[in-house]
Amino acid sequence: MTRDNFDLQLAQVKEKLVNLASMVNKVQEQAVRALAEHDAELAKEVISSDQTINHMQREIEETCLLLIASQQPVARDLRLVFSMSTIAWELERMADHAKGVAVLAQRLADQPLLKPLIDIPRMAEIGRELLMGQIDAFIRGDADAARAIAVRDNEVDQLNDQVFRELLVFMMTDPRTITRATYLLWVAHNLERFADRTTNIGERVVFLQTNSIVELNE
Repeated sequence: MTRDNFDLQLAQVKEKLVNLASMVNKVQEQAVRALAEHDAELAKEVISSDQTINHMQREIEETCLLLIASQQPVARDLRLVFSMSTIAWELERMADHAKGVAVLAQRLADQPLLKPLIDIPRMAEIGRELLMGQIDAFIRGDADAARAIAVRDNEVDQLNDQVFRELLVFMMTDPRTITRATYLLWVAHNLERFADRTTNIGERVVFLQTNSIVELNE
């Protein structure tokens, strides 16, 4: 394979990676909207889309393995192929967290929410911003941007702590709220983990540019 053909295949994998990230971004937004709007059908759509995302991730991984086996890339080329495969895996896991929110949205669809959803949608919004920011940093090869974006994960952690404290008060005050409050705790946990994985993507960006494995936002 000529260098031009190799570069073309790398560009195609990058495009698939961006498409996968966009789809993950969309299902996370839909899952939280299904929760807020008591929309069980939308939640069902999110759950169903998980198979498509899994297929996209496997397709990217298989292409990366084929490139490694057939082209034996070295140095930055090898780091790029490895990073794309790893990022695809992180995106698939993020979609699983979105699916988890959708499952909980289904369980809560016929029940009134304990309180207006403010912090949970904000957690979701920041998570989506972090995801697309890190994907942009990857495409541009901007390690400094990846580091800066990763710091914002602290915002999600703080919101998660706030949700936990508020829901704990509900459960202590009225034990009848325990089930609904627990479901919302799991929603917040899924969104916190979603954001955590964007930091992992940022670490791949830094690795690609510096050949150093670092812990961002440790």
